[in-house]
Amino acid sequence: MMGHGTHVASTAAGVEVKDVSYYGLAAGTAKGGSPGSRLAIYQVFSSQNGSHGSTVLAAFDDAIADGVDVLSLSFGSSSFLEQEFINDPIALGAFHAVQNGITVVCSAGNDGPNPGSVVNSAPWILTVAATTIDRVFESDVVLGNNKVIKGTGINFASIQNSPVYPIIYAKSAKKSGVDENATRNCEPNSMDQEIIKGKIVVCDNEDSLYPQRNKQDEVKKLGGIGVILIDDELRGVAFNFGTFPMTVISSKDGAKPDIAAPGVNILAAWIGNDTVQTLKGKDPPLYNVLSGTSMACPHVSGIAAAVKSRNPTWSPSVIRSAIMTTAAQTNNMKAPITTEKGTAATPYDFGAGEVSTTGPLQPGLVYETTAIDYLNFLCYHGYNIATIKIMANTIPDGFTCPEESSIDLISNINYPSIAISNFDEKAGRRVNRTLANVAGNAKMEDAKTVYNISIDAPAGLDVQVVPDKLHFSKIDEKSSYQVSFSAANPLKKDVFGSITWSNGRYKVRSTFALSSKSGSVALDKK
Repeated sequence: MMGHGTHVASTAAGVEVKDVSYYGLAAGTAKGGSPGSRLAIYQVFSSQNGSHGSTVLAAFDDAIADGVDVLSLSFGSSSFLEQEFINDPIALGAFHAVQNGITVVCSAGNDGPNPGSVVNSAPWILTVAATTIDRVFESDVVLGNNKVIKGTGINFASIQNSPVYPIIYAKSAKKSGVDENATRNCEPNSMDQEIIKGKIVVCDNEDSLYPQRNKQDEVKKLGGIGVILIDDELRGVAFNFGTFPMTVISSKDGAKPDIAAPGVNILAAWIGNDTVQTLKGKDPPLYNVLSGTSMACPHVSGIAAAVKSRNPTWSPSVIRSAIMTTAAQTNNMKAPITTEKGTAATPYDFGAGEVSTTGPLQPGLVYETTAIDYLNFLCYHGYNIATIKIMANTIPDGFTCPEESSIDLISNINYPSIAISNFDEKAGRRVNRTLANVAGNAKMEDAKTVYNISIDAPAGLDVQVVPDKLHFSKIDEKSSYQVSFSAANPLKKDVFGSITWSNGRYKVRSTFALSSKSGSVALDKK
């Protein structure tokens, strides 16, 4: 989409600009995550030809040659088309970038919130999901009894505010011989024009073939004067419907990422020659409101750039660790983060949690995932050494895959979170982790510290950490620990929890998720 690159670039590194808005909406001061950073832009998409894997890889090569510090990729394939790492240009390019000390931040994709819908999930990539913010663009429906139904959407329709327009459920305008589901969803050629004309039409949004814009166009073509869309998932996303009256209401009224960041109703800079988002009779907007993981990705990229500027020697995995272990699991009302349907969210929804803007600058302790960890990951994933040499371009002399290389051993790479699949309750599982002390400054009195463990585990799962204290006496000193998971009875669903190391000043939190051989995937914690 034209303007997409401008929007995400300004989110990552835009300077502070006061008194900005989208035609008066979301008014305030705009500022990117790392305003002091310099931007290098690499075009991988064109309106005529889309994008090719070779173009993506060429952009990675150019960025590596230019010596960038952070790469922000607000794109990816559909989760239905996700490829193996060996065939995925983003995974391959990112691997080479990380080998050269570049932090790669990618969108988790917009196919969710279904299970397994996360893309760009390679462990060397910092993958970002989208969360909402405390910004709502209300577009309410006022009924004849003056009852107000809360709706969301951006439109500048010139209709009366009082309830003077008839409302009709689309199903009532069903054409003869047309499937009822098609009519309920306001699909093309499914509704009777004589019934629709002059009315506000209530449409379900259960089909995936026709996006909300198609429903809007169909009702408008038939002479309808507005659309009320019923969709719980889209209820919190304010789509721009221009000058046509349209709103989204909830049904009650009518894949695992690494981290989550604001990605819904985001105001950022826009192209000056726009013809799509410009209102009739108005100048092109300098700022626009968009939603998606594309908008979340540059939030994290900006934070990563800020961390890198403060700590220029930190590797990409250390920066990722700092971002993940300092994330929050509550919203700005101090309540647990919820899904789009209002249920309790889990690490499958938000990864380690909502990104913090200040925590990553001083994380206390960090998990560094080494080049050998990534190579072992590929071995555990099932690739042979010949294929790994092709993917990695360069590998340490003498490296070979471990004799024991199974998918279960992926849990042992030194990652800031712990994910265990096919958990065998009887056998249990042990994983090892190593932390490095990066707190304070070079003074010995600041570097000497002791961290204590606290464990948050669900009922039925026993979690033991040995040792229960980590002692550090200097900066960059490392200390290792082991986590043991066991359960007396089979787990009936996936379970989640966390382990947190704290010295009274810093808290270093690692999320864990376990799926049982005997259980089934569940998106609730209890």
